[in-house]
Amino acid sequence: MSKKKSAEEYHKTFAFHFFRWLSGGKDPYLGNVEMRPQKEYEADPEMLLRQEKEHDAILDKVYDTKHNALLKLFHSLYEITSILFCLFLMALLLVTISYLPATGAADKPVNNEVAGRYIEKGLEETGAVNIVAGMILDYRAFDTLGESHVLFVATITVLILLRLDKNKKGEVNPLTKEMNPNDRIYEPKNDAILQLVATFLVPIIIIFGIYIILNGHLGPGGGFSGGAVIGAGLILYLNAFGFQKTERFFTEKTYKWICFFSLSFYCLAKSYSFYTGANHLHSIIPNGTPGAILSGGLILPLNIAVGLVVACTMYAFYAMFRKGGF
Repeated sequence: MSKKKSAEEYHKTFAFHFFRWLSGGKDPYLGNVEMRPQKEYEADPEMLLRQEKEHDAILDKVYDTKHNALLKLFHSLYEITSILFCLFLMALLLVTISYLPATGAADKPVNNEVAGRYIEKGLEETGAVNIVAGMILDYRAFDTLGESHVLFVATITVLILLRLDKNKKGEVNPLTKEMNPNDRIYEPKNDAILQLVATFLVPIIIIFGIYIILNGHLGPGGGFSGGAVIGAGLILYLNAFGFQKTERFFTEKTYKWICFFSLSFYCLAKSYSFYTGANHLHSIIPNGTPGAILSGGLILPLNIAVGLVVACTMYAFYAMFRKGGF
C-alpha cells in the first residue's frame, strides 16, 4: 500500500490544484507562470526590397507633374465621353422600344410561327436531336458567334487592364524578372496531396468536358458547358503544378492562336451556311443521321470551336487575375 500523503504534501500535488480550480477556486498558477517574450518577427529582406521598389515606383508616378497633367486631361475627356455615350445609348434604346409591337399584338414574336418551327422542323432541318443546340448553333448561329467574341474581347480587356509582366513597349517588368525564378510565389507551396488528387482528377475532368462538347447536339451540353469544365480542369492543374509546368503546353501564344482559329472557323463556316441557305443552294455539308455522333451538320464542329474559346477564356481570366499575365 502507498504511504498516505500529508496535507502539506497534498497541497503541492497537481490533483489538488486541478480540483481546486475545477471547483471555482483561485487559479494556483496565476502570477506564478513566467511569461517569456515572443520571438521578434524577421521580415524577408527580398520582400522588403521588392516592396520598397514598388513604393518608389508609385511615388515617381505620383510626383510626375507631366504624367498627372495628362491623367487629369484623360479623366476629363473620359467623363465627358461617358456622359455622351450614355445619352446616345439611352436615346437608341428608347427609339428601339418604340418599334416593339404592343402587348398582345398578333405580330408579336411570341405569337408567330418561329417557336413552333423550331420544335416541328428543328430535327429535320438541323439534324440535331438537342433542339437547343439546333437553335443556338444553326438558326441563331451568328448570335452565338457574337457571344464567343464577347468572351474574347473581355479577355483582351482584362489583359490590357491587369497585365503586369510586360510594359507598354513589350519589355519584361523588372519585378517580374525577380519573381519568375520562384514560380510558386503566386500559388500554394508544393502540396503532395493536391498534386496527387490533380493527377487523378484533371484527366477525368478534361475527358468529361470533351464528352459534353461532342455530345452537345445529342443531349444536354455543348460548347459553353463543356468548355467551362475543361477550363476548370486547366485551373486545377495550374494550382497543383504551377505556371512553369502549365506553360509547357499552354501559353499566351497558344491562347491567341486557339481563339483566332476557332472564331475564324466559326465565322467562315456559318457564313457559308447562311449564303447557301439564303440563295437556295445545295450545301455540301450533310445533316447526317439524327442521333449519330456525326450528325447535325456544322453543329458538332461549331460546338468544338465554342468549347475551345470558353476553356481558354476561363484559364486566361484566372491567370490574369492571379499574376497579371500568362
